Amino acid sequence: MTEILYDQGYILKYKFDDEAGKGKQGEISIALKYEKDSKRPVIRKLIRVSKPGLRQYVKADALPRVINGLGIAIVSTSHGLMTNKQAKKDNVGGEVLAYIY
Repeated sequence: MTEILYDQGYILKYKFDDEAGKGKQGEISIALKYEKDSKRPVIRKLIRVSKPGLRQYVKADALPRVINGLGIAIVSTSHGLMTNKQAKKDNVGGEVLAYIY
């Protein structure tokens, strides 16, 4: 998911740290990206859509558009994680994980 955010221009850089210690998971360090003029973060809102109690699945023809195409939706498909625009281009549906704008 961090690679998608980096490729879409929402974050400045990221780093994986696998040396967290014995029996612990690795960590991800993310540097957020800010607008030059107003010093506001580029990610205005991140909404988790699919939750463990209620999964949200969509077909390829019903993929959501976030703010009329200005934002992205992260979709987990059989071809891996991708944006809603890439999933529509590849004609695959899946589980909608988050909206980002």
